[in-house]
Amino acid sequence: MFAGKTLWQIFASGGITMYILLFCSLLSLAVIIDRLWSYWSMRKVKRAAFMRKMQGMLERKDREGAIEACRETNAPFARVALAGLELRSRDERLLSSTLERAVTVQASRLERLTGVVGTIGNTAVYIGLFGTVLGIIRAFRDISAMGTGGMAVVIGGVAEALITTATGLAVAVPSVIAYNYFVKRIDEFVNDMELCASEMTDLLTR
Repeated sequence: MFAGKTLWQIFASGGITMYILLFCSLLSLAVIIDRLWSYWSMRKVKRAAFMRKMQGMLERKDREGAIEACRETNAPFARVALAGLELRSRDERLLSSTLERAVTVQASRLERLTGVVGTIGNTAVYIGLFGTVLGIIRAFRDISAMGTGGMAVVIGGVAEALITTATGLAVAVPSVIAYNYFVKRIDEFVNDMELCASEMTDLLTR
C-alpha cells in the first residue's frame, strides 16, 4: 500500500490532522523534558536530612543560617520551611496558615504545564480518529468523482486515513504515561511539604 513512498509522503497522506498531531507531540515532549529535569533536580535533597539540619540550626539559635540553607536548597519543602522562618512569629495559628499557603503555592508550581500533557494524552486519539473520518470521507468522494475504482480506491483511502489514528495513539500513550508519573511525583512532593510544614511548626513554636 505504501510501497515506494517516502516517510514524508506517508505523513502527508494523513492530511492536516497529521500536522496538528505533530505539533501536539512536540509540545508534549517539550513539557515532559522540562518537568522531568525539574523533578530530577529536586529529588537529590532528602527531607529527613534537611529537617535534621534545620533542627540543629534552630537549636543553636542560628535562624539566619537556617534561612540561608533553605535558599540554597532546591526543593519545594525548603521553600515551605523558608516561609515559616521568614515569618518570625511564634503564633501557632498564624504560622500554620502561612505554611499551608506556602504548600499550596509550591504545589501549583510543581503542576505547571502538566495539564498540557494530560490534555494531549486525552485528546490525541480523538484528533487521530477525526483525521481518519476525514480520510474516509475523502475516499468516498474520490469514488463519486471518478466513478471507477470501487473497493481499491476505498481501501487505499482508508489505509491512508488510518495513519492518523495510529499517530494519535503514538502521541497519546506516552503523554498519558508521563502525566500519570507527574501526578505521582507531585503527590510525593506535596507529602514531603506537608510533613515539613508540620515539623517546622513544632520547631518554631517551642
